[in-house]
Amino acid sequence: MSAGQRQGQQPAGPSHVAIIMDGNGRWAQMRGLPRQEGHRRGLDALRRTVKNAGELGIAVLTLYSFSTENWRRPQAEVSFLMGLLKRFVEKDLAELDASGVKVRIIGGREDLAPDLRRLVEHAEAMTCNNTGMTLAIAFNYGSRDEIVRTARALAAEVAAGRIATSAIDEALFSSRLDTSDLPDPELVIRTSGETRISNFLLWQAAYAEFVFSPVLWPDFDRAALEDALAEYRRRERRFGGVSEPADRNVGAA
Repeated sequence: MSAGQRQGQQPAGPSHVAIIMDGNGRWAQMRGLPRQEGHRRGLDALRRTVKNAGELGIAVLTLYSFSTENWRRPQAEVSFLMGLLKRFVEKDLAELDASGVKVRIIGGREDLAPDLRRLVEHAEAMTCNNTGMTLAIAFNYGSRDEIVRTARALAAEVAAGRIATSAIDEALFSSRLDTSDLPDPELVIRTSGETRISNFLLWQAAYAEFVFSPVLWPDFDRAALEDALAEYRRRERRFGGVSEPADRNVGAA
């Protein structure tokens, strides 16, 4: 956090944008199409957004693609989404690599099918030395699950005598999260008009600005992204401090 941010200056960024991609099913339903078509169009929006984010100078883009709760959907839909993920990697990974994009996958991996785990590991290994924009895909991700996994791992280290309980602070905890090598997001966007965060980056987004866009994800384009960035830049980032002149309200950040 810079001194300017601590004093409540307008943000120049954001450098890290996270997006909850929502609205594929409603987009399809409004057009009398099957949900699968909404997901196909959503993949087009993903590709478009990655390109636009890079051109707009965003250093890190995190996309919520599949949550731990999404496994509860009908098996046919889950299988279709897994197929989309595989096709995305097969078709787009070489282009992302050529563009210098570094791919990171965040989320639990232990319970993934072997072919999916190999796919995740391949995408990361192929692009690990790239120095352009980082594209983080939240797959099989749930923030509560991530926090529990981190707490369990730290508890095991304490039990083994490798660290002391008193050594566990925010910095150490953050260093064991799935996003340990990423900065916290400054802006979180959710599309489709829903106004909740659905178990996404609960720890990391503690001081993020939130923009809830009415645009359904398949329709999310450069103009919608630029609108969200403009809204972010209109915000005042106080991080628990106060503006000048200071108001009388205390407690809320």
